[in-house]
Amino acid sequence: MKTSGGSDAMKRRAGESAAERVTDGDVVGLGTGSTTAHAIRRLGDRVDAGLDIRGVPTSFASRELATDRGIPLLDLDEAVGPDGPGIDLAIDGADQVATGGEGSEIPETGGALVKGGGAAHAREKLVDATADRFLVVVDPSKESPRLDRSVPVEVLPAGRTAVAAAVRETGGEPTLRRAERKDGPVVTDNGNLVLDCAFGELADPAALSTTLSAIPGVVEHGLFVGLADEIHVGTDSGVRVDEV
Repeated sequence: MKTSGGSDAMKRRAGESAAERVTDGDVVGLGTGSTTAHAIRRLGDRVDAGLDIRGVPTSFASRELATDRGIPLLDLDEAVGPDGPGIDLAIDGADQVATGGEGSEIPETGGALVKGGGAAHAREKLVDATADRFLVVVDPSKESPRLDRSVPVEVLPAGRTAVAAAVRETGGEPTLRRAERKDGPVVTDNGNLVLDCAFGELADPAALSTTLSAIPGVVEHGLFVGLADEIHVGTDSGVRVDEV
């Protein structure tokens, strides 16, 4: 389910642009994926230069990279607990971003995302939704007037069959995500399975988000609606920043 997308240079520009939004003393949500990795590397460089921040990783991969880059880390519970500092901003990628552009019947869906190509969307949503600001980093290949990618749905292993049946009743077609270079399904950092659910073009992501969240056995799904504050789009010549 991971998407190759645009060039590494575009991804780097987007990630580094968002990393420059971080200020001294911030607690930063550290997303998962190749574009966000550029943001984490840039933050590591800024920490080396004296920037005082703490990161909240969303996956094993982002934790490992942040540790390697010397970024001090907090667990989510430490950050948002009664005595915690909170999360000032989160930086994360997306598999698809709805632009809500010309011809869209529901322009307010602009900024809705599909995430979960790396199967980390449950923890990503926890961190991204908790942050005061959520910055999305992508290249132009991830933009679309409307969302039409399959929606990753993390499910309890015991609920796989029941959730798949419920998804079909809503008009979706679920497929169990298989692991690469090993037998068997993908298992998330939380020990669950992932169903990639095809619904075609999504005219109303918010309604589908509500429907999926209500299915027993669903841990979390990859529709992020109403969460993004800025979209940093890396291009051949620079970065375009769209307010949502």
